[in-house]
Amino acid sequence: MNAIYRLGSDLCVRLPLRPSITEIVQQEQEKLAALAPLLPVTIPSVEAIGSPTDAFPGEWSVHRWLTGTPPSPEALADPRGLAADLAAFVDAFRRIDLPDRPPAYPGERRTRAPMLSMDALTRKAIVELDGLIDTRAAQASWEESLAAPYDGRAVWVHSDLTPGNLLVSAAGRLTAVLDFEICGVGDPACDLFPAWYLLPANVHDEFRATLNVDDATWLRGRGRVLSQALIVLREFKDTNPKLANNAWHAVAKVLAIPR
Repeated sequence: MNAIYRLGSDLCVRLPLRPSITEIVQQEQEKLAALAPLLPVTIPSVEAIGSPTDAFPGEWSVHRWLTGTPPSPEALADPRGLAADLAAFVDAFRRIDLPDRPPAYPGERRTRAPMLSMDALTRKAIVELDGLIDTRAAQASWEESLAAPYDGRAVWVHSDLTPGNLLVSAAGRLTAVLDFEICGVGDPACDLFPAWYLLPANVHDEFRATLNVDDATWLRGRGRVLSQALIVLREFKDTNPKLANNAWHAVAKVLAIPR
């Protein structure tokens, strides 16, 4: 998570809320520069890197300002067009042929880790959200996804295609994708997040078909969304209404709860 401050009309300053360790920002700069020519929409570019100071103890960065606003699942101007744009982005990401690098810090591969490694935290979140969600339905959904087979095929994935990391135009089309901190090679299911975080059910079939998603991958994607959303909801329900609302929307979609 980062705090973003506008710097003039063309730039912004990004300050990690958890100060980064040495060289992470440099690695991000190199990764973004390598990925940008291969993707169909704009992504961030690191224009300069700031050194730690007494006022801010971690590395920070200056980025090019990107136009657009984060989409709201309740107010999509063009859901079908957005679904097509997101599918095109995910498809392009899957086709990338670049070497991945070792993790730069503990937890960087959280969303790309094997689903079984998320089991304890997911079940803990389910228990702690009792009274706010249908815990039996959440448990059943998680166990069904956990049992979905995975053949080990790995592709490049963004791993966090949630509304806060997307920008859309006034017409509702995708203009930019943000936050590539945890991207890399992993399970294709990691990039199905938009189906439950953002897109209405009536465009799911088109999104799936464009990406050729089989049933097992769809189930794993649903489980990854449920796990992340439950953990975010538990952590931020009393402190960050925007994040909590996005997470609740995803949980409700997975569990088919009327809103």
